[in-house]
Amino acid sequence: MIITGHLILVRHGEPGLKPGERLSGWIDIPLSRKGIEEALECSKALENIEIDIAFASDLVRTQETLFIILSGQKKTGVVVHEKTEAKVPPEKLDWYSYPEKLGEDLIPVYTTPALNERYYGKLQGRKKQKMEEKYGAEQVANWRWNFEPGPPEGESLKAVYERTVPYFRKKVMPVLEEGKNVLICAHQSSLRALVKYIEDISDKDIREVKLSTGELAIYHFSEGKLIRENEELGPELKRNI
Repeated sequence: MIITGHLILVRHGEPGLKPGERLSGWIDIPLSRKGIEEALECSKALENIEIDIAFASDLVRTQETLFIILSGQKKTGVVVHEKTEAKVPPEKLDWYSYPEKLGEDLIPVYTTPALNERYYGKLQGRKKQKMEEKYGAEQVANWRWNFEPGPPEGESLKAVYERTVPYFRKKVMPVLEEGKNVLICAHQSSLRALVKYIEDISDKDIREVKLSTGELAIYHFSEGKLIRENEELGPELKRNI
């Protein structure tokens, strides 16, 4: 079996609004001290896999986690600006694309809202305990962990899947096929959507897939398949992509 590249999924470190207390969603908050420590632990765990390219959401907690991980490999992440409203043609803008000629220690970093956490609607930023008192603990759990429906005026996991997976197929899979090692730093919902797709998990069984802050899921890509290497989220599964 020929291994042509690795895919590393990592949930960001703990944010300032602790995940156990509030539903952060799209609230853009930095890492807590514990979150920084979790990112450093991820960096150490990945020291034997040299990262070639990285992706993160538009939210700062994923980007901070990603750059801490890269620092452990003595790499410098350079954010790639793919789109611009400038009236100058993109090909004439020096900063428009990743400057590969500047050295091998630079890692291109792509940020995208496609990898953002789910939008929690009326639950956004609210204390979980308060929402459980208002709607019932079972209902809140169903909104959070079931594939659908989502919370009032918010996104279901299905909605997150429908924006995350097409981006993955278009932007990430071609890089894996080139034999590169890819790091994706994202959120509970967007990573659950990717794991569901990669491991072909049913709508019912995805309820049991959960990631802690700073948790890693590592796959290798070989012969058109992504194969799980670590077991934190369950048994190894594989899928023809």
